[in-house]
Amino acid sequence: MTALRVLVACEESGAVRDAFSKLGHEAVSCDLQPSRGPGQHYHGDVFDVLDYPWDLVIAHPPCTDLSVSGARHFAAKKMDGRQYASVSFFMRLVRATEHVKKVAIENPVCIMSSLWRKPDQIIQPWQFGHGETKTTCLWLKGLPLLTYTNVVSGRDDRIHKMSPGPNRARDRSTTYQGFADAFADQWGK
Repeated sequence: MTALRVLVACEESGAVRDAFSKLGHEAVSCDLQPSRGPGQHYHGDVFDVLDYPWDLVIAHPPCTDLSVSGARHFAAKKMDGRQYASVSFFMRLVRATEHVKKVAIENPVCIMSSLWRKPDQIIQPWQFGHGETKTTCLWLKGLPLLTYTNVVSGRDDRIHKMSPGPNRARDRSTTYQGFADAFADQWGK
């Protein structure tokens, strides 16, 4: 197996980066927040590092102003420009990765399905070993659809019911380990 140069954009948890690193890949996470744990991490703007010759980019653009779970706030988010800026950031990632052969952009069900294009695949945590629901869309380029690794019973919507708090947004956006492992195992070949 040839080691890939993998950029995990907009990831401060390190879950996806670490899954690829464990398999021997040169994996780097990048986020405006510092990494929660050790590992190669660029603490800064993703557009500072996107021109590097990456073999694979997995991007998790912020979903707060895009996700349909917050649709009741769309009018206000448009009025103050947050939604326009979030759509623009998402599309900048799409354009900035045109030189990369393998790209995955991950987000929950969001307005990008109608503003850009439908996702290539929709996955759930319970298909990858977690007994929870969190509908997750994948827009793929040069990558196969993921094969489910561990379908489990249980359909708890823990993420939706998460209590307010200072770490709520961070905790809601953390990548499930089952997703991270599937990305690395199936796309790292």
